[in-house]
Amino acid sequence: MGISVEQFRALARACPDAVEGAHHGHADFRAGGRVFASLHPDKVTAMVRVGPREQASLLARSDAFRPASGAWGRAGCTLVELAEVSEALARDALAAAWQHAVATAARSAAKK
Repeated sequence: MGISVEQFRALARACPDAVEGAHHGHADFRAGGRVFASLHPDKVTAMVRVGPREQASLLARSDAFRPASGAWGRAGCTLVELAEVSEALARDALAAAWQHAVATAARSAAKK
């Protein structure tokens, strides 16, 4: 089981209107101008940013997920151990992260 960095990258880029960029020296993926996922420089860990309910669901589904430390984890940043996550579960996590980013961008736009 497990996926490679390139598999994660391909899954993230497959999300509608996803844009790959770089942030603090590592790849990130954005939708609506919001980061929904990133690849860590260690090449063994990725991150998806989801809401609290989605994070709880991911944590319950697999040990491949853990909250990021501190406030980042409380804000929904969820670490993904690439060697432990299945492609299907990574796809689900990325879909939830993408939806979270799009909804957050829409709420921000509505406030302007």
